[in-house]
This record gives sequence, structure tokens and C-alpha cells, in this order.
Amino acid sequence: MKKSASSSPFHARNRHQGEYDFAALTAAHPPLAAKVRPNGYGVQSIDFADPDAVMLLNQALIKLFYGIDWQLAPGSLCPPVPGRADYLHYLADLLALDNHGVIPTVDVLDIGCGANCIYPLIGAAEYGWRFTGTEIDETAIKAANRIVAANPGLARQIRLRRQKNSDAVLSGVVSKNEFFHAVMCNPPFHASAEEAAAGSQRKVRNLGLDKSAPLNFGGQHNELWCVGGEKAFVGKMIGESVALGRQVIWFTSLVSRKENLATLEKQLKALDVAEVRVVNMAQGQKQSRFLAWSFMPAAQRTKLLSR
Repeated sequence: MKKSASSSPFHARNRHQGEYDFAALTAAHPPLAAKVRPNGYGVQSIDFADPDAVMLLNQALIKLFYGIDWQLAPGSLCPPVPGRADYLHYLADLLALDNHGVIPTVDVLDIGCGANCIYPLIGAAEYGWRFTGTEIDETAIKAANRIVAANPGLARQIRLRRQKNSDAVLSGVVSKNEFFHAVMCNPPFHASAEEAAAGSQRKVRNLGLDKSAPLNFGGQHNELWCVGGEKAFVGKMIGESVALGRQVIWFTSLVSRKENLATLEKQLKALDVAEVRVVNMAQGQKQSRFLAWSFMPAAQRTKLLSR
């Protein structure tokens, strides 16, 4: 989570720069006030080891900056809003490169939108983009639809559909007549339930909590892990993207582990890909990135984006 401007150099257009303004945040979302108190430096803050406080903070952020009522279903992943916004801003920059430097209004396919629907919510509010979110879990789809329905106007910009094939990423969710300017994805990070549990315990130790303490962020198993981890997931996404090369301008996916890039880039080089980019995003001491690839040459991308 972001705590100060010096430790969090977000994208220049990211609204979440500098220290948190807790007066404004509690005014936007009054339930947060019960969790705000002076820290060891006498500065208003929250206990970032308290999952309820972190949930309320992120609800306040999305309410204050985007005007969205974000009620999450119990047990669903509570992503940190500032970092999620960065992916969208850097994706906007990528699209602008093919549109004479102007950020276009586009149609985006979000793979694995989850119960929180975070990327479509921010992207619709920030850029007026239209989103189609896919999700394997039917309960998550229902929870995300409740969020969309609770916010007037979002139903015109966000639609959700279920991925019925648990072994597929892109296959089966795009009809032959559909076109998307971009695909985005935050793939499951871990390779197994055991690896996810070990990662959870590391977070608990780093926060100095009791082993039985809950984590800051929840998440269902399909959000946290899949067989083979993110490398296998993104690799499958790359393989399935070939069939949609004329229906999508840019395919993108977060790649949390830098060491996975070489394998994925090698896989892309073996295909008839027109361009591959690695877009780096620095968030404090955390280094993040997304991998982007397109089967269309630059001139064709520009023609399609400038329509």
C-alpha cells in the first residue's frame, strides 16, 4: 500500500500521490473514521495489519476519487486501489502511442475480473472506457454485477460474462464478431495452494502478526493460484491469443515475477507477432510490469484506434 510520495512514485496521472488525506477520505466514507488514529509519529493513519481497516481505506479511496460505491463480498480479494490504477494508466499510454499521443476511448477485455471488478470500475471512471470482464467463478460474477448495478451509469460501460471452461483463458469468451482494442489480465500468482499458503505466512511474519491472524487481502483460490502459476497462465493466454490476433489490437498481462519474462518472450518470438513490449511500472520499492504483444503492425493499429 502507498504511504508517502517519496516511497511511491506512481504514474503521473495516478490520483493517489502523496500522503493519504484522511479528513477527505473519512468524509467520503465515514465508516473509515473508526479505524483512523495517530501513528507513532503523531500522523493520522490506520493499522495496515488490520484487514478491516485496509478494506475501509480502499473503499474510501475508490469513493473519493472515482465516486464508486464498492461493497465487496465476504472473502473476495481486496486489491490496493492505487497500484491497480497504475496498470490502467500505463495501458492508456501504450494505446496513445498508436493514436498520435492521444488516449483513445476503447473497448477492453479484462480476463479474471474477480468479485471486486476493480479494473473495469477504475477504467470506466477514469477514461470512459467500455469493459467486458470475464470470470470463472459464478459467485464472483454475481458479486461483481451487484457492484455494477449499485452504481448508476456503470451498466452501460461494464458487462460481465462467465468463462465456462476452467482450462481456457481467452478461448470461448470472445465471439467471432467482437473486437477489442486491448486485453488486460492480472493472472494468478502462485503455482499451487501450498505455495499460496506459504506466501500468506510470509506476509503474516513480515507484518509481525500471529500465525492465525487474517491477511490484509482475501481472495478465492482461482484468484491466487493455478497449476504452473503465472508463467503457465500467461503462456496459455499467449497460445490462445493467436486465434484472436485480428480481433484484438494489444494483448497485455501483468507479470509479477521478472524471471518469467524470458520464457514468455521466447514463446512470443516463435509466433507471428508484430510487436512485443515490456512496460515497467515502479511503485516504491516494488517493481511491477506488464507484457504486451500485438499481431498487428503499427500502421494498422493506428488506423483502428483513430476510427
